[in-house]
Amino acid sequence: MSQRISRRDWIRVLGTSGLAAGLGSAELSAAAVGEETGRTCPTLADGKVIQPRRELPVLRKTDVLVVGAGPAGVCAALAAKRTGADVTLVERYGHFGGLWTGGLVLLVISMFGKGGKQVTRGIGEEILRRLDKLDGAIVNRGPGVSPTVDAEAAKYVMVEMIREAEVNVYLHCWGVDAIMDGDTIRGAVFESKSGRQAIVARTVVDATGDGDLFGAAGAEHERRKYDIGLVCRLGNLDKVDPAKAAQTKKPGDLGAVTPVRGVSWVNMRGPAADGLDVAELTRLEMNHRRQIWRNLQRIRSTPGYEQVYLVETAPQLGVRITRVLAGLKTLTLKDARAGTVYPDVIGVGGADGAQKDQWQIPYRALVPKKLDNLLAAGRCISGEQPMADLLRLIPACFVTGHAAGVAAAMSVKDSCRPRDLDVPTLQRELRRQGAYLG
Repeated sequence: MSQRISRRDWIRVLGTSGLAAGLGSAELSAAAVGEETGRTCPTLADGKVIQPRRELPVLRKTDVLVVGAGPAGVCAALAAKRTGADVTLVERYGHFGGLWTGGLVLLVISMFGKGGKQVTRGIGEEILRRLDKLDGAIVNRGPGVSPTVDAEAAKYVMVEMIREAEVNVYLHCWGVDAIMDGDTIRGAVFESKSGRQAIVARTVVDATGDGDLFGAAGAEHERRKYDIGLVCRLGNLDKVDPAKAAQTKKPGDLGAVTPVRGVSWVNMRGPAADGLDVAELTRLEMNHRRQIWRNLQRIRSTPGYEQVYLVETAPQLGVRITRVLAGLKTLTLKDARAGTVYPDVIGVGGADGAQKDQWQIPYRALVPKKLDNLLAAGRCISGEQPMADLLRLIPACFVTGHAAGVAAAMSVKDSCRPRDLDVPTLQRELRRQGAYLG
């Protein structure tokens, strides 16, 4: 019969053997309780909450792990699969598209450069072309004009593309930590209704938007505050009484057209705040929802607009920028406006309101300074603060995700670190997959 050991005896044994050196009694007490009882729940000891050491079940082993299934993550997963890797895509929400769909940021702005030349191609363009084939899925006014999509149609198209590619997917699964071997990432830890589990990978793409994985792994980065809003959709705008409306002032922002008749999407800039502060996020979420409802009442009280209603508020708060990677190359607005040419270009961004022409994105902006086996994709790649309004746009996320996916798969195939990848070979594969490099 096994002998149970008391918590006091456990601490005494550890202390006698020298294993307790440098450890606090609270931590040892918690560890002892875990070992003695088999429980792995955090324990309260001496006013501290201690998580006992435990072995995590491995959910999957994969070549390329993509964390985050927004525009960047979906493109990364598809690109890695097309490059020949076994790919696993993990997403904390129950849908693909990130803020594009869950945040109702429906306008795909900055696809075009000078003279209306389309610079966003590859997998991002493929998604939009598939939407164009569906009734009521996209408002596409022609060359040089940014399209607007329907969120549900975009979710559907991405599900179809991921299923066709046979990418391994886990939804409702939040990446909470990195698995490390020195300065090399070996996978990630996830929380879900199935508990805390691990996915082991040869290369990881951080497409979380917030840089959750490279932040957890200790990569050098900058934490920034930026505007946080909440998008909503209004309905029955096709039922506004024109005679009554002509006699009164327009009741504020009624939003922009969507593919759904009579429905608009209304953007909200919001105040600059810390998108990694849960108390701040809670406050903003509640305040924004109150503001949206009050604005609706003002609209409905305006003659002619009585039938306008709130279709929905976005289920995802509009966090624009949080963590930004310190990469081997940091993109600057000066270089973008100057049209700087990079030998390691992996894609091109288009114009928005401030940027008048296309600009190149170098591979080095996706690669951490020191951390190995990880690439960043999406809004969290290496760029200075003034670049935020270019890097966070959906087309740029398409482009950097596509490049990160190909690079991750190639580094597995070539058994090399992403930083040591042969860039000309990477560029050839991107072009083969339809990407535009300028």
